[in-house]
Amino acid sequence: MFVAIPLETKPSWRAPPWMTLLLILVNCAVYFGWQVPEELALDKSATLYARSPLPAIELPMLVTHLRARADASGSTRDRGSADAAQQALKNNAHRYLYTQLWYEPGFRADLLAGRVIKADHPQHEAWRSARAELAAHEPAPFTVRWAHNRDSTAEARPVTWLTATFLHGSTEHLLGNMVFLFLFGFTLELTLGAPLYLLCYLLGGVGASLLWGATGASGIGLGASGAVSALMAMYVVLYRLRRIRFFYMIAFYFNYARWPALVMLPVWVAHELLQQLLSGAPVAYMAHVGGLLAGALLMGGLLLVRRYDAPEPDAALQAADPRAVAQQAELRQLTTRATDLAQQLRFADAAAVWEKAARLAPRDVSLLQAWFDCARHAPASDGFHTAARLIFKLPARDAATRTLQHQAYQCYLQQAKPGVRLSADTMQRLVRSFAAEGHFRDAEALATSLARMQSPPEGWPATLEQLVSGLAKAGKPQAARAWLPELQRTAPDSALARWLAQQPES
Repeated sequence: MFVAIPLETKPSWRAPPWMTLLLILVNCAVYFGWQVPEELALDKSATLYARSPLPAIELPMLVTHLRARADASGSTRDRGSADAAQQALKNNAHRYLYTQLWYEPGFRADLLAGRVIKADHPQHEAWRSARAELAAHEPAPFTVRWAHNRDSTAEARPVTWLTATFLHGSTEHLLGNMVFLFLFGFTLELTLGAPLYLLCYLLGGVGASLLWGATGASGIGLGASGAVSALMAMYVVLYRLRRIRFFYMIAFYFNYARWPALVMLPVWVAHELLQQLLSGAPVAYMAHVGGLLAGALLMGGLLLVRRYDAPEPDAALQAADPRAVAQQAELRQLTTRATDLAQQLRFADAAAVWEKAARLAPRDVSLLQAWFDCARHAPASDGFHTAARLIFKLPARDAATRTLQHQAYQCYLQQAKPGVRLSADTMQRLVRSFAAEGHFRDAEALATSLARMQSPPEGWPATLEQLVSGLAKAGKPQAARAWLPELQRTAPDSALARWLAQQPES
């Protein structure tokens, strides 16, 4: 058994992961509200079944059906199921086999329709009478109705590709899936927003069901593990090569380690494929693989459309790492030293200390701002240019950061010597940041420079659309229309370009 759990972030209760909690609630409600009552009713029916003449008539045929399916599929899982049923029949475990029959919906449908115990069977009348008596005590099927049924005789119902992800086989099955749903889900919800996160969760579940079915699986499939596997893949693709702190366990050995996040994707896929080949457990490992692949494709596609910044590591979790503790202590010493030097008006010395601190915390907003404020007293220094660029590269997820970027940009533009040093990618980031805050003058100036480049940076059409859309929403139709030729050149098929072309000229 292999388990790896990320310890990079923790939930923010200022912005609670409501959608993740809602998904957990729905899964629990389905299990305890419908599936558990069904199981209790089945337990009573199993007692009645074991006392009736039905086991002697039906169960040998059930074992024959399972054995034929195992021979046809060659599946380790099917052979294990057939062997267990054969042994149960020898041990007169009729209650267990009744449950097995219930969760073989194809065989059960044929049985109830008279296609197994036919009219010429010597015990047909006794069977019909006993079946009619038992039917009055059996619950209406719920789990097998909404699970993904891969029996050859089953009716194709695409809706079950999705509904099966909200069903579970046991309390332990539910608990395990919900723990991992929360561990990976809250970070993705924070990054993507609740609506897009929910859509990805559902699509991941469907992708898992599709691959499981496409690999020739039989029986019924259920559980949120396929959708959760999609979240796991989305998480590591989001963080890509950033080193993430994981808790891992292999058999009985466990430890902590920092790995590039994306390394986990092939490890998880290989683990599930190995389990599929070697394990005879009744687990849909290929659904896990399907979820992992679907999640990786979903997150990869989203990153092609726009940039998503993974949440920063949580300070409390970092503090559990001895290296992080030492790093934090060094950072405090550097901060204190730089502050003292700045108060003595020794700005060049203070800037040098702030630069050392920035290497330890390159995304600390207050630290970068302090470095920039000291370094601007030497506008020709490399430190001034570097501090500015680091501020410009901060994830612009909130208004405060975007405001800082604009203020730093105006200062940098006026003071930098011999002139500004901005890459095309940084300029594009600033266009997005400034457009989001309504600083259109500076946003357009940078966008004009980007448009003149022979090869604008990757993502330029999306950036241009954001700028033009912002101008239109801000009541600047003429300014928005001025960008129409560039928009038609870079994204001629976009809805925004078509809409803008239809607007009358002022």
